[in-house]
Amino acid sequence: MTTPSIPSAKPPPILSVVIAFAAVYLIWGSTYLAIRIGVQTLPPFLLAGSRFIFAGPVLMFIAGVLGAPWPTRRQWLASATTGCFLLVGGNGMVVLAEREVTSSITALIIATTPVWFALGEWIRPGGQRPSRRAWIGIALGISGVAYLSFSRPASAGPVTVTLKGLALLIVATISWATGSLLVKHLEKPKSPWMMSGAQMASGGAVLLVLAGVHGEIAQFSPATVSRESWMALAYLVVFGSWVGFSAYVWLLKVSTASRVSTYAYVNPVVAVSLGWLLLGEALSFHTLIAAAVLLAGVVIVVWPNRPVSAASLSKSP
Repeated sequence: MTTPSIPSAKPPPILSVVIAFAAVYLIWGSTYLAIRIGVQTLPPFLLAGSRFIFAGPVLMFIAGVLGAPWPTRRQWLASATTGCFLLVGGNGMVVLAEREVTSSITALIIATTPVWFALGEWIRPGGQRPSRRAWIGIALGISGVAYLSFSRPASAGPVTVTLKGLALLIVATISWATGSLLVKHLEKPKSPWMMSGAQMASGGAVLLVLAGVHGEIAQFSPATVSRESWMALAYLVVFGSWVGFSAYVWLLKVSTASRVSTYAYVNPVVAVSLGWLLLGEALSFHTLIAAAVLLAGVVIVVWPNRPVSAASLSKSP
């Protein structure tokens, strides 16, 4: 999302700002846990598609009530294109990966998305070459993922990431970074709610088509879905897509993009903590070292000497 920070004429209540930051930090950090619980008994494409096909039109309706114009045909095409990169290639691959990768490891690998964003910004026509400092961050981020994936000691406990899961997550980060770059340059609705709603509606429709192609809809039986998975889906729609995003957009209006972007550092910590506390996911010294390396790389990449773009830090789940 590329909504600029707009100074507020009157400072908002500090309590409201704190609550909004807490929502973005905690809710978006917890979506990895919700996805992990959801895919235990819900088919992955059906889970992701249902989430966005519900969430998107509601956001568009709210935006319309608030006076935002309906997307033009060109804006719909742009929203559908970016929605496919962000939500099908990005979130869809995350949901697939979380069938065999723990939520905490998923969050750590997805945290490296700004690394791919920096590389994508460099290789696009007329793009900006990363600074020497950014190259250090990129190297650290990739090294952290490699260490997490391939240097696991035999005594580290149950496997927390597979090569297939890792590949899916890397595709997700690259797809999300690509979609974020396209959002910056394609024509889009001025209202962030209308833009995101159109992206969710488009991406959700494609995900449901994929669910049908893969036989998930034909073989689906509500009786086989656990109460926990239904609750996880509801949580993703209501809190992940509606509450969390609304808090994010509001913060961009009353705060600065650089401050709001701090969620990119906090979300992985929240995800790792929740996975450890609620799902018993392994939290070994090996994992902590890898997390420290790759998060240090992300901080270096997204802490430039110029204003931070919110699009480069948007989350996949």
